[in-house]
Amino acid sequence: MLILLLLIPTLAVAAIMLGAPAKKTALIASVLNLLVSIVAAIQFVPAAPGYQFEQIFPWASLAGLPTIHFHVGVDGISLPLVLLSTVVTLAAVAVSPGDIARPAEFFSYVLLIALGVLGAFVSLDLFFLYIFHEFALIPTFLLIGIWGTQNRQFSAVQITLYLTLGSLILLAGLIALVLSLPLEARSFDLPVVQAAIAQASLSGHLENVIFGLLLIGSGILVSLFPFHTWAPSAYASAPPAAAMLHGGVLKKFGLYVLIRVAIPLLPGGAEHWHGWLIALLIGNILYVGLATLSQKELTTTLGYSSVMHMGYLFLGLVSWNEIGLSGVVFFMIAHGLSTALLFALAGEIQTRTGEIRLAELGGLAKKMPFIAVTFIIGAMAMAGLPGLANFVGEMLIFFGAWHSHPAVAVIAVWGIVLTPVFLLRSVSATFFGPLPEKFAAVTDLESGWGRAPYLFLLATLLVLGFAPGLLLAWIRPAVAQLIGVH
Repeated sequence: MLILLLLIPTLAVAAIMLGAPAKKTALIASVLNLLVSIVAAIQFVPAAPGYQFEQIFPWASLAGLPTIHFHVGVDGISLPLVLLSTVVTLAAVAVSPGDIARPAEFFSYVLLIALGVLGAFVSLDLFFLYIFHEFALIPTFLLIGIWGTQNRQFSAVQITLYLTLGSLILLAGLIALVLSLPLEARSFDLPVVQAAIAQASLSGHLENVIFGLLLIGSGILVSLFPFHTWAPSAYASAPPAAAMLHGGVLKKFGLYVLIRVAIPLLPGGAEHWHGWLIALLIGNILYVGLATLSQKELTTTLGYSSVMHMGYLFLGLVSWNEIGLSGVVFFMIAHGLSTALLFALAGEIQTRTGEIRLAELGGLAKKMPFIAVTFIIGAMAMAGLPGLANFVGEMLIFFGAWHSHPAVAVIAVWGIVLTPVFLLRSVSATFFGPLPEKFAAVTDLESGWGRAPYLFLLATLLVLGFAPGLLLAWIRPAVAQLIGVH
């Protein structure tokens, strides 16, 4: 099934390039991938140890070089991210207009991002883990540069430079990790690397250096303070589908590398960088949170908000206990869903009004009741309102942090105060107050299929908010095993 997840978007792109209807083909592929991921979720056995649905194919084995295998599999950490990817991909395709310029290219790039993120989350070989992520970045740059809005060329160049730098640093860390193993054990295959490190621990200094490379590289990809400045402008300039997929899914890759590779395999390095990581995550929560208050556009407010909430995920990482780490995985899913929903709605507002500046908006709830209500619920999810998925993730993260770092948890909790302030400010400026005359002819989303992707994302947030055990039943056994590895 995991091979099928990668095959479906590949065949869909080929069909589009051969002349098949672009949006219709992308929709069919996205629905099929969602169905395959649901079947995998139904067949997944949470209590079973290790990875499931594994398949391994030898790829490259040259004398003197580390072996590479095309090795796929999922556990209770990666399977939720696979589901998130298929859900957001379907929504991103559905909200994109079919009459967009150069539709074949546009929808092919969207599907290629989906292929890259799915490949990264199912790969159990460090080489393919890295390659699939890099593969997903290329269409992201193109979507922003070709179909973006204001400052799209600057934003495309900026995100390319930042993420290329982060990727190169991450690659250096992964290569250093593999080359640090005994010659006979050198392999990019993750289970082999885990077994080799368990047999022969690395020296303290080398472990610190490798972890530092993985942390800095992943931190740039995740927009960890102070490497965050690329993200808000990129999301503000990106077409909604690109912002949904990158902000909602692809940005989680750096955290996934830290959870799957860096911290469990290099615990000494994690301890060495512990204090620095705490300082940086506080920067994400407080500094970026305060910067969000001063934003004057709806899309940049959402971009800064997305960056700020990365601080919560790093807070759960530094706790490294079952509660906190379970909260990290759960919050990655919840944040991805709510971010995708809000970026999609912001795109609708910009398309229908031609305006995104908060000072120029206002009163749109009179003309766009569906968009207004859906956006408000999405904003409340981002703010951590009980009954929505984000609340569960935040609660677990703060409980985990309180067990290990109570002082840091007390400082970080101020982010919960800042978030509703800037979100309610955006909601008020956009939907309430007098309606400008220039918006008199603005219309709401049409009933029926036009509203379906937004209701789909909203329903998923509500289901996970009221029944978090559906997801935690997968996450907690995998987290417990990972903690045991550490």
